[in-house]
This record gives sequence, C-alpha cells and structure tokens, in this order.
Amino acid sequence: MVTPDGIGQLLRAERERAGRSRTEQARRLTAAGRHCTEENVKRWELETRLPTPVWYPAIVSVYGLGEEQVRGAVAASRWYRKQQKESEDVERRKFLGGAAATLGTVALPGIAQAREHIDSALAPSSEADVAYFEGVFERHRGGYAGRTPDAVLGLMEQDLEELSVALRRTRHAGARGDLVRAAAGITGLVAIIQHDRGDLADAHRWFAIAENVARESGDLRTLSWVLARRAMVPLNYGAPRQAAEYAHAAVQAAGCTPTGAAALASAVHARALAALTDVDGARKAIANTESLLQRIDGDETADTWFGYPGQKHHVHLSQAYTLLGDTKAAYRHQDAALALTRSPSVMTRALLALDTAACLRTDGDHREAAGMAAGVWDRLPAEHRSGLVRTRATVLLDRLDGPAHKHLREALEAI
Repeated sequence: MVTPDGIGQLLRAERERAGRSRTEQARRLTAAGRHCTEENVKRWELETRLPTPVWYPAIVSVYGLGEEQVRGAVAASRWYRKQQKESEDVERRKFLGGAAATLGTVALPGIAQAREHIDSALAPSSEADVAYFEGVFERHRGGYAGRTPDAVLGLMEQDLEELSVALRRTRHAGARGDLVRAAAGITGLVAIIQHDRGDLADAHRWFAIAENVARESGDLRTLSWVLARRAMVPLNYGAPRQAAEYAHAAVQAAGCTPTGAAALASAVHARALAALTDVDGARKAIANTESLLQRIDGDETADTWFGYPGQKHHVHLSQAYTLLGDTKAAYRHQDAALALTRSPSVMTRALLALDTAACLRTDGDHREAAGMAAGVWDRLPAEHRSGLVRTRATVLLDRLDGPAHKHLREALEAI
C-alpha cells in the first residue's frame, strides 16, 4: 500500500503533473547523472522500494522538488512501512500459528509471487549488478543459523524481487552468464527452504527454475548441486525412485571432478538407493562419497548449503545406513554428526535424533524408539513441528506397534 503523503504519491503526482511517462522520467533521471530504468520509477511510486540518498540529487533536479521535501516524504514512507509491517507480523504470527497446527505448513504469498516473476523473467532485457546478486547468494547460503525457515524466507523476499528485475534487464551475454549462475544458487536456496517447510509443490517449482537457470549458465557444478538438492524432495517425502533419477543425473552432471556438489550428489544417490533397498548400489555410492570427501577441501567443504562439510556428510550417511538397517554404522555417523554440529541447528539435531529412534526400532526396541522420538517432538519449538521433521516422525510412527505407536501418536497430536 502506498503511503498517504509519502514518497510514492509525491513522485507520481509530480511526474503526472509534468505529463511524462515512467520511461521518459527514467531517461531524464539517467541524464541527470544516475542510470535509471522504468522499473526504478515504478518501484518508487508503488513503494516496493524507497529511493536511497544517492538518488536525491537526481530526483531534486528532475522532479523540481526540494531535498528536504524528498527526505521528509521518504521518512514518512519508511515510518508507514514499519507500522504496516509490525501490524502484518502480528497477524501473520497468529495465522501461521493456527494454520501450521492444523496443516503443518502454509503458503507464503510473497514467495510465490517472486517465483512467478523470476520464472517469467528469464528472457533478458538490460544491465544488472552481478556483484550484488553474488553477494546476495553469499549472504543467504550459510543456512538457518538458528532461524526458522519462514524467517529466512522473509529476509529473502526483497532480494528475490530485485533478482526478477535484474533478469529481465540483463542483455550482455557475459554479465547474464554470471547473473544466472547466482540466480541458480539463490532460487535453489528458496527451494531448499520450501522443502524443509513441507511445501513440496512450491519446492519443485523453485527447483525447476533453479535447474533452468543452471543449465543456461552452463555451470555443471551448479547444475549438479541443484539436481542433487532437487532429489531430496521426493527422497524425503516418499518417492525414492524419482529421487534416484534426479540424483543419478546430478552425479552425471558432476563428472569426475571432485567437488562439494559431486559429493552431495553421490550421498543423495546413496540414500535414494538405500530407500529402494538396492543394498549393493547404495554401498557403492557410499564408498564413492567417502572417496570424494577425501579429495575436496577449502570452499568445497564449507559449512554452507552449497558446501559439503564433514558434518553434512555424516548426516547423509546416518540416513543412508538407517534406511539400510545397518544400525551400527548409522549410530556411528549420528555421533560424528552431533560432535561436529556447532550451531543451534534445531532441525538437524531433531532429524539425527529421529534417525536414532528409527535405528532403535530396527533393533527391536519400539518402546525406547517412541520415547526418544516423543521427547524430541516435545522439545521442538512450534515453528519447527512441520514439514520434513513431521514427515520423518510420521514415517517412524507408521512402523511402531502397540503402546509405542500410541505414545508417539499422542505426542504428535498434542498442541
């Protein structure tokens, strides 16, 4: 909503009073000393972005306004936006709390809109600041750091809108190649978060976009990473055959070069084959993953969503061996993963504990398995009781019997 008496209303009124289109106004702003597009003018008028101080001299010159008038209008818009956001946050928390309790996950309209914009923006149209979006990817690739998936998506919404604009305006082949490479990473991160939230349909849509831009960039390492991550959606939500197909494609894209993406692809392939009860294939993939881990270092092993550190390796192998029923190996990797987990990592710790509970069930101790899983669930913050964690707990529930089944079911049904 545009602020009453804010910068958007002021700029639009002055432009229309002068009888100029947004395109003409953008040309005049460019002539005044700063490159400007029609999209810039539109965003200011709709207040999806507010002009920063570097734009004030050009705005003053082209619109015939005083600088204090511009500053005052921007301040009014910023104050109004803050008030609206605080009000929306209160309502969103109420809505998400109620909806998540009944459905496990809810859609985020801003994220869906951004996905549609990026998907439709893959045809280029002008220049973009590639370095900025490489920085965006760098900022967001580090993981949750104790934050909820919804919180991280909220931080990314504005960057996603900026990315859709940049994709539309970038013409130069070299710059576009760098931009789409960053776009593949950024959209892949959104897909990962939607996967963790349990919004499977939207995760697949975001991964489809990430795969498209990765293929356009020609960067096989990025393509391998996107495909490996995409494989985890069907893998974690009950479609291991499809997961194995994506993971195999990821392994093929990675080729023979040892990279973090290649190791991730191999690990996910191992998990998918284990889920399909292909014991020999899974063990071969595990051996290949172990070999790759020994040959990568530096950024390839960084503790980010794009790297393949030792902690992540043990998390993947914990699940692979759990699915194979090799509880001795699974317990070993669970202990190693926990020893390397330094950050809050609420979701990772919960998933490892559920792997342990699944191993206890395999070993015949249904009561202990249910008790451990119920304890994990009871300690989880409400915002984490959905998506992947709930799915993994539900899979375990279906494999328990008698009092153990009842114990865990009551824990999962409790509000």
